Amino acid sequence: MELHPYLRVNNPQETSERFPQWTHDETMEFLAIRAQLDKSFVETKRNKPLWQAISSLLQQRGFFRTPDQCKSKWKNLVTRFKGSESVEGEINRQFPFYEEMRKILSDRMERLLVLEKARGKQVQVQAKEWEAEEGEGEVAMSKKRRKVERKKRPDEAVEGAVRDFMRRQLEMEARWAEAAEARDAERRAKEAQWRTVMQGLQEERTDLERRWREREEERRVREEVRAERRHGLLIALLDKVVHKDC
Repeated sequence: MELHPYLRVNNPQETSERFPQWTHDETMEFLAIRAQLDKSFVETKRNKPLWQAISSLLQQRGFFRTPDQCKSKWKNLVTRFKGSESVEGEINRQFPFYEEMRKILSDRMERLLVLEKARGKQVQVQAKEWEAEEGEGEVAMSKKRRKVERKKRPDEAVEGAVRDFMRRQLEMEARWAEAAEARDAERRAKEAQWRTVMQGLQEERTDLERRWREREEERRVREEVRAERRHGLLIALLDKVVHKDC
Protein backbone atom coordinates (compact mmCIF):
# COMPACT_ATOMS: atom_id res chain seq x y z
CA MET A 1 0.00 0.00 0.00
CA GLU A 2 1.44 3.38 -0.98
CA LEU A 3 1.62 5.95 1.81
CA HIS A 4 0.80 9.66 1.61
CA PRO A 5 3.85 11.61 0.35
CA TYR A 6 3.98 13.59 3.63
CA LEU A 7 4.01 10.38 5.71
CA ARG A 8 6.42 8.33 3.58
CA VAL A 9 10.10 8.79 4.35
CA ASN A 10 11.66 9.91 1.07
CA ASN A 11 15.22 10.79 0.32
CA PRO A 12 15.82 14.59 0.16
CA GLN A 13 16.44 14.58 -3.61
CA GLU A 14 13.11 12.84 -4.37
CA THR A 15 11.21 15.17 -2.03
CA SER A 16 12.72 18.34 -3.51
CA GLU A 17 11.97 17.24 -7.08
CA ARG A 18 8.28 16.50 -6.54
CA PHE A 19 7.23 19.78 -4.93
CA PRO A 20 3.81 18.55 -3.72
CA GLN A 21 1.08 21.03 -2.94
CA TRP A 22 1.01 22.55 0.54
CA THR A 23 -2.04 21.38 2.49
CA HIS A 24 -3.99 23.65 4.82
CA ASP A 25 -2.79 21.80 7.93
CA GLU A 26 0.81 21.87 6.72
CA THR A 27 0.63 25.61 6.08
CA MET A 28 -0.86 26.23 9.54
CA GLU A 29 1.99 24.26 11.13
CA PHE A 30 4.48 26.21 9.00
CA LEU A 31 3.02 29.56 10.09
CA ALA A 32 3.02 28.51 13.75
CA ILE A 33 6.73 27.63 13.55
CA ARG A 34 7.50 30.77 11.52
CA ALA A 35 5.75 32.94 14.13
CA GLN A 36 7.84 31.37 16.91
CA LEU A 37 11.09 32.11 15.05
CA ASP A 38 10.13 35.54 13.68
CA LYS A 39 12.01 37.31 16.47
CA SER A 40 15.17 35.47 15.39
CA PHE A 41 14.54 36.50 11.76
CA VAL A 42 14.42 40.14 12.88
CA GLU A 43 17.52 39.97 15.06
CA THR A 44 19.87 37.89 12.86
CA LYS A 45 21.57 38.89 9.63
CA ARG A 46 21.78 35.36 8.20
CA ASN A 47 18.48 33.52 8.06
CA LYS A 48 19.56 30.39 6.18
CA PRO A 49 19.99 28.39 9.45
CA LEU A 50 16.51 29.54 10.49
CA TRP A 51 14.94 28.14 7.32
CA GLN A 52 16.83 24.89 7.96
CA ALA A 53 15.42 24.85 11.49
CA ILE A 54 11.88 25.36 10.16
CA SER A 55 12.37 22.51 7.67
CA SER A 56 13.60 20.27 10.50
CA LEU A 57 10.68 21.13 12.77
CA LEU A 58 8.22 20.45 9.95
CA GLN A 59 9.80 17.04 9.39
CA GLN A 60 9.34 16.26 13.10
CA ARG A 61 5.64 16.94 12.62
CA GLY A 62 5.38 14.72 9.55
CA PHE A 63 5.79 17.32 6.77
CA PHE A 64 8.87 17.05 4.56
CA ARG A 65 9.93 20.38 3.08
CA THR A 66 13.34 21.71 2.15
CA PRO A 67 14.58 25.08 3.50
CA ASP A 68 14.22 26.59 0.02
CA GLN A 69 10.61 25.38 -0.23
CA CYS A 70 9.86 26.92 3.17
CA LYS A 71 11.42 30.23 2.15
CA SER A 72 9.54 30.24 -1.16
CA LYS A 73 6.25 29.45 0.64
CA TRP A 74 6.80 32.36 3.03
CA LYS A 75 7.39 34.81 0.18
CA ASN A 76 4.26 33.54 -1.55
CA LEU A 77 2.20 34.03 1.62
CA VAL A 78 3.56 37.57 2.09
CA THR A 79 2.68 38.43 -1.50
CA ARG A 80 -0.87 37.07 -1.12
CA PHE A 81 -1.29 38.91 2.18
CA LYS A 82 -0.26 42.24 0.65
CA GLY A 83 -2.60 41.65 -2.28
CA SER A 84 -5.55 40.86 -0.01
CA GLU A 85 -4.73 43.81 2.28
CA SER A 86 -5.04 46.26 -0.60
CA VAL A 87 -8.57 45.05 -1.49
CA GLU A 88 -11.64 45.94 0.55
CA GLY A 89 -14.70 43.83 1.29
CA GLU A 90 -15.11 40.08 1.19
CA ILE A 91 -11.96 39.49 -0.90
CA ASN A 92 -9.85 39.27 2.26
CA ARG A 93 -11.75 36.16 3.28
CA GLN A 94 -10.53 34.35 0.15
CA PHE A 95 -7.01 34.27 1.68
CA PRO A 96 -7.44 31.62 4.41
CA PHE A 97 -4.27 32.60 6.30
CA TYR A 98 -4.93 36.34 6.44
CA GLU A 99 -5.30 36.59 10.23
CA GLU A 100 -2.18 34.48 10.91
CA MET A 101 -0.07 36.59 8.53
CA ARG A 102 -1.46 39.85 9.93
CA LYS A 103 -0.56 38.73 13.46
CA ILE A 104 3.01 37.77 12.50
CA LEU A 105 3.70 40.98 10.56
CA SER A 106 2.04 43.22 13.17
CA ASP A 107 4.15 41.69 15.94
CA ARG A 108 7.23 42.14 13.75
CA MET A 109 6.54 45.86 13.25
CA GLU A 110 6.11 46.32 16.99
CA ARG A 111 9.49 44.67 17.58
CA LEU A 112 11.08 46.87 14.89
CA LEU A 113 9.71 49.98 16.59
CA VAL A 114 11.23 48.87 19.88
CA LEU A 115 14.55 48.05 18.22
CA GLU A 116 14.52 51.39 16.41
CA LYS A 117 14.45 53.19 19.73
CA ALA A 118 16.98 50.87 21.38
CA ARG A 119 19.49 50.37 18.58
CA GLY A 120 19.13 53.41 16.34
CA LYS A 121 20.80 52.96 12.97
CA GLN A 122 21.17 49.19 13.34
CA VAL A 123 17.43 48.85 12.75
CA GLN A 124 17.77 49.99 9.16
CA VAL A 125 19.86 46.86 8.46
CA GLN A 126 17.09 44.60 9.83
CA ALA A 127 14.38 46.47 7.95
CA LYS A 128 16.38 46.16 4.73
CA GLU A 129 16.75 42.41 5.21
CA TRP A 130 13.03 42.08 5.93
CA GLU A 131 12.21 43.85 2.66
CA ALA A 132 14.70 41.68 0.76
CA GLU A 133 13.19 38.53 2.36
CA GLU A 134 9.68 39.47 1.27
CA GLY A 135 10.60 40.21 -2.30
CA GLU A 136 10.54 44.01 -2.18
CA GLY A 137 14.23 44.26 -3.13
CA GLU A 138 16.06 42.46 -5.89
CA VAL A 139 16.19 38.74 -5.14
CA ALA A 140 19.52 38.24 -6.88
CA MET A 141 21.25 41.22 -5.25
CA SER A 142 24.80 40.32 -4.28
CA LYS A 143 26.05 40.53 -0.70
CA LYS A 144 28.34 43.37 -1.62
CA ARG A 145 25.49 45.38 -3.13
CA ARG A 146 23.27 44.75 -0.07
CA LYS A 147 26.08 45.98 2.15
CA VAL A 148 26.41 49.19 0.10
CA GLU A 149 22.65 49.70 0.14
CA ARG A 150 22.56 49.33 3.92
CA LYS A 151 25.20 52.02 4.34
CA LYS A 152 23.45 54.41 1.95
CA ARG A 153 19.93 53.87 3.20
CA PRO A 154 18.90 56.81 5.44
CA ASP A 155 17.01 56.48 8.69
CA GLU A 156 14.06 58.34 7.17
CA ALA A 157 13.37 55.40 4.84
CA VAL A 158 12.86 53.08 7.81
CA GLU A 159 10.66 55.63 9.52
CA GLY A 160 8.69 56.07 6.31
CA ALA A 161 8.19 52.31 5.99
CA VAL A 162 7.00 52.14 9.60
CA ARG A 163 4.65 55.09 9.11
CA ASP A 164 3.29 53.58 5.91
CA PHE A 165 2.68 50.26 7.62
CA MET A 166 0.98 51.95 10.58
CA ARG A 167 -1.15 54.02 8.21
CA ARG A 168 -2.33 50.86 6.45
CA GLN A 169 -3.02 49.29 9.83
CA LEU A 170 -5.09 52.30 10.90
CA GLU A 171 -7.02 52.28 7.62
CA MET A 172 -7.68 48.57 7.97
CA GLU A 173 -8.79 48.99 11.59
CA ALA A 174 -11.05 51.87 10.52
CA ARG A 175 -12.68 49.62 7.91
CA TRP A 176 -13.13 46.91 10.51
CA ALA A 177 -14.67 49.45 12.91
CA GLU A 178 -17.07 50.67 10.21
CA ALA A 179 -18.07 47.11 9.37
CA ALA A 180 -18.56 46.30 13.05
CA GLU A 181 -20.64 49.45 13.53
CA ALA A 182 -22.78 48.56 10.50
CA ARG A 183 -23.32 45.05 11.85
CA ASP A 184 -24.19 46.49 15.26
CA ALA A 185 -26.69 48.92 13.73
CA GLU A 186 -28.26 46.09 11.73
CA ARG A 187 -28.47 43.98 14.88
CA ARG A 188 -30.12 46.83 16.81
CA ALA A 189 -32.63 47.34 14.00
CA LYS A 190 -33.51 43.65 13.99
CA GLU A 191 -33.85 43.66 17.77
CA ALA A 192 -36.17 46.68 17.62
CA GLN A 193 -38.25 44.97 14.93
CA TRP A 194 -38.35 41.81 17.02
CA ARG A 195 -39.45 43.75 20.11
CA THR A 196 -42.21 45.44 18.10
CA VAL A 197 -43.46 42.10 16.81
CA MET A 198 -43.34 40.55 20.28
CA GLN A 199 -45.15 43.54 21.78
CA GLY A 200 -47.89 43.19 19.16
CA LEU A 201 -48.20 39.47 19.91
CA GLN A 202 -48.37 40.20 23.63
CA GLU A 203 -51.11 42.77 23.13
CA GLU A 204 -53.02 40.35 20.93
CA ARG A 205 -52.68 37.62 23.54
CA THR A 206 -53.85 40.00 26.29
CA ASP A 207 -56.88 40.97 24.21
CA LEU A 208 -57.75 37.31 23.57
CA GLU A 209 -57.48 36.49 27.28
CA ARG A 210 -59.67 39.49 28.17
CA ARG A 211 -62.39 38.41 25.71
CA TRP A 212 -62.17 34.82 26.96
CA ARG A 213 -62.66 35.99 30.57
CA GLU A 214 -65.63 38.13 29.50
CA ARG A 215 -67.24 35.15 27.76
CA GLU A 216 -66.60 32.97 30.77
CA GLU A 217 -68.17 35.58 33.05
CA GLU A 218 -71.25 35.82 30.82
CA ARG A 219 -71.55 32.04 30.76
CA ARG A 220 -71.30 31.89 34.56
CA VAL A 221 -74.01 34.53 34.96
CA ARG A 222 -76.31 32.60 32.60
CA GLU A 223 -75.69 29.39 34.55
CA GLU A 224 -76.57 31.15 37.80
CA VAL A 225 -79.80 32.53 36.30
CA ARG A 226 -80.77 29.09 35.04
CA ALA A 227 -80.01 27.57 38.43
CA GLU A 228 -82.20 30.15 40.20
CA ARG A 229 -85.05 29.49 37.78
CA ARG A 230 -84.79 25.71 38.28
CA HIS A 231 -84.75 26.25 42.04
CA GLY A 232 -87.85 28.45 41.85
CA LEU A 233 -89.72 25.88 39.75
CA LEU A 234 -88.88 23.09 42.17
CA ILE A 235 -90.11 25.15 45.12
CA ALA A 236 -93.35 25.93 43.28
CA LEU A 237 -93.94 22.24 42.45
CA LEU A 238 -93.29 21.21 46.02
CA ASP A 239 -95.77 23.81 47.29
CA LYS A 240 -98.48 22.45 44.94
CA VAL A 241 -97.84 18.89 46.06
CA VAL A 242 -98.01 19.86 49.71
CA HIS A 243 -101.29 21.75 49.22
CA LYS A 244 -102.91 18.82 47.40
CA ASP A 245 -101.97 16.39 50.16
CA CYS A 246 -103.46 18.69 52.76
